[in-house]
Amino acid sequence: MLSAAQKIERSHRERVAVIYLRQSTPRQVRENVRSTERQYGLADEAARLGWEPERILTVDGDLGVSGRDAPREAYRQLVGRVCLGEVGAIFGLEVSRLARSSAETQRLLEYCGLTDTLVIDSDGIYDLRDFNDQLILGVKGQLAQAELHIMAGRLQGAKRHAAERGELRFALPVGYVYDPDGQVIIDPDQEVQAAIGDLFGAFAQTGSAYGVVGVFAGRRFPKRAWGGPGAGELRWGPLTHTRVIGVLRNPCYAGAYVSGRVRSRRAVRPDGMITTKTVRLPRSEWAVLIEDHHPAYISWDAFLANEQRLAANHTAGGQRPPREGGALCQGIVRCGGCGRPMSTRYRPTGAQYDCSGTREDHVQTPSCRSVKVAGIDELVARRLLKALAPEEITLALAAADKHQDRRARSHRALELRAERARYDAVRAERAFHACEPDNRLVARSLEDRWEEKLRELKDAEAELAEHATTAPEPSREQLEALARDLPALWAAHSTAQRDRKRLLRSVVTDITLTSDPHGPAIRVGIRWRSGAAEQHTITRPKNDARHTPPEALELVNRLGPHHSNTEIAAELNAAEVCLSQSHRSGSGLRLIGGAPAVGFELLGLMVDDAGPAGVS
Repeated sequence: MLSAAQKIERSHRERVAVIYLRQSTPRQVRENVRSTERQYGLADEAARLGWEPERILTVDGDLGVSGRDAPREAYRQLVGRVCLGEVGAIFGLEVSRLARSSAETQRLLEYCGLTDTLVIDSDGIYDLRDFNDQLILGVKGQLAQAELHIMAGRLQGAKRHAAERGELRFALPVGYVYDPDGQVIIDPDQEVQAAIGDLFGAFAQTGSAYGVVGVFAGRRFPKRAWGGPGAGELRWGPLTHTRVIGVLRNPCYAGAYVSGRVRSRRAVRPDGMITTKTVRLPRSEWAVLIEDHHPAYISWDAFLANEQRLAANHTAGGQRPPREGGALCQGIVRCGGCGRPMSTRYRPTGAQYDCSGTREDHVQTPSCRSVKVAGIDELVARRLLKALAPEEITLALAAADKHQDRRARSHRALELRAERARYDAVRAERAFHACEPDNRLVARSLEDRWEEKLRELKDAEAELAEHATTAPEPSREQLEALARDLPALWAAHSTAQRDRKRLLRSVVTDITLTSDPHGPAIRVGIRWRSGAAEQHTITRPKNDARHTPPEALELVNRLGPHHSNTEIAAELNAAEVCLSQSHRSGSGLRLIGGAPAVGFELLGLMVDDAGPAGVS
């Protein structure tokens, strides 16, 4: 066996000695200064072992770079130089710190063995061609992995227990600070308090995060800096849509202490890079949730309502929230021919509900047609106001009372069923435990019966829990007051169209339009949220007639057989026929400059052999 000094040969000293420095985060570089100094000091150790100063290379490009977030280019260059045989030895404080994982370290050590590259750390000199050195480094790598696992388990366990008590401290969102005793309190800065309160008020008024950004246009919003030299400082800047979403989704503003809202998941990209993605977990999977933990800006019920409203505004998830346009049924209209949602188009001649998706996908049916908004919205609004009349609401409330009574009886029956199943499960458990363990023939039968009773209990409790989840309903007084004031509120100029749409959607699920391909009839189907449905038939409004003056048509017909488009335009302009309103086409077009009219209606005639530059 060779000693440590004998492992370093002349061939090693003729190549480069690489001092590889690695610290994963800028915080480690900023705070662990002594570790950085020790790694730079390895250059003196390389000189002591015989390497000339010009052959000592310090690689510090990976200081403060985490392999989780970005590729470590310096490490890649090191591996490349090792594979080319340019490196005689690699110096590091610990072999396990050369790479992020044990697999990467073993791969580098394999390359070192193939190219006769030494590995030198604080414990010794290792020649990877020697089996004993390979064994030692392999064991050290496994021990390092085990040490990291044990340390991470202890740290995470301590953090989890502290979070369960609500004592784990973390970076607070803007609007909250820690007092000298470590308790969470509202920021005493009144400007910060006003900004946070106005954000929630603007969302309650506008109903969307984009609307909040519009309200705060030209006004600054606070932000707390975390990390870096200015950690904890209060900064001000414009409010962005991302900031609004972050504030509205943060349960801390509702006075709740939450831990474990997100989870990190690792994935392999097509290029082989391992990335870490942060995934937001549903509320049922949060590790810790403690309500009324600290003072709140809004109530917990308001937080849940904001969360539901944000989900309803999520257009990328298939939602179609009410917009500002004048079309009342925008977002809830479906085509009766193909079943697809109909889009809303606003044109100078008026808004239309259009089945445009079928044309784009070339699956249009004869019933997929555009419908003017006016007639549809008038019918739906009339039916809505009639359905919400006081006498209609009285009948609906009477039916709701009967339904509630039936539901209460059904709920009581489910409770009795669950109680019976719980009693049967306890009896089966007692019978199983009373059986002699050696009598397996009887014990197996009793065990199967116990498991069957437990399954019945689980099904009964699940059905009871599902039956118990009901949406909150408004009181009778609120509905009757709304019915009395609704017609006046609906017709008031101060009522925004978006509010009318929200009221409509609260009672109407969707509207289906089915056009008659051979006639002007349109069947309008209204499906109410109560489950009822009705159908009405209206007549499609006629399009405005567009006629070209006969004088202009006569002149074009007379010149057409013997003149080109350019010559006809020149003759018309010379005669100043097109300059008067009475001689324009039915669509209001006229020729200018004698240029030809291509693809447009030329005084009622379609021409097709030039460009559209001559029409304005």
